[in-house]
Amino acid sequence: MSWEPQGCVKASPLELRPGAFLWRALLSNDEQIDLLSQTMTRVARAPFFRPRMPRTGAPFSVEMSNFGALGWVSDQTNGYRYEPRHPETGDVWPDIPPALLRLWGELANYPVPPEACLVNFYRGSARMGLHQDRDEAALDAPVLSISLGDDAIFCFGGPMRGETTSSITIASGDVVLMGGPARLCRHGINRIHVGSSSLIPDGGRINLTMRRVKLPEIGTAGQRTDRPPNAPLSAGTGRG
Repeated sequence: MSWEPQGCVKASPLELRPGAFLWRALLSNDEQIDLLSQTMTRVARAPFFRPRMPRTGAPFSVEMSNFGALGWVSDQTNGYRYEPRHPETGDVWPDIPPALLRLWGELANYPVPPEACLVNFYRGSARMGLHQDRDEAALDAPVLSISLGDDAIFCFGGPMRGETTSSITIASGDVVLMGGPARLCRHGINRIHVGSSSLIPDGGRINLTMRRVKLPEIGTAGQRTDRPPNAPLSAGTGRG
């Protein structure tokens, strides 16, 4: 699979491994403040919840919400999957903030927009173990993540269990993209540095991760077109 990020006028990325890129401080302080405001306005309509592991029912240490036509959820009975509605309120998810859609259009090098934006909220000792993002049919689309708030130790390795991992600190305003040969690389958050940022009033880190879930349809002229998702999708074993 061949893949490269689209050109960015603001900065050049650091290549973490083939297909994985990090843009340092891609969002200015004002842009971070604006994006946080857009995020929290939507979270007020789709409150943070705590997913649970399949089979064991153990709660995640992170809280989460979603924006877009589909949202990633997990529970003991039905496992990892995408759903069009909030698991607790039953309401459809809020729209993806325009600022994020612009960033996808600038960096993702993919012909259609994302359908899901996962919103992970890390507080205190919250972490995310090594995992793959593979609950999507559109594995040809990259995963694009934006960090807001406290610094975090980002760990990443290859697609196979047991491969050597590396770690790097990511800060508020940083953007990470994983596509092509890195699309199924295992990654996670080892910990956050509590109090390292004053962006979020009560502290913590918010990670916004955009994904394309369903494969675009092929139009009559052979072009890929978007389609509105209208049903849950479950296709893999990745975590949010």
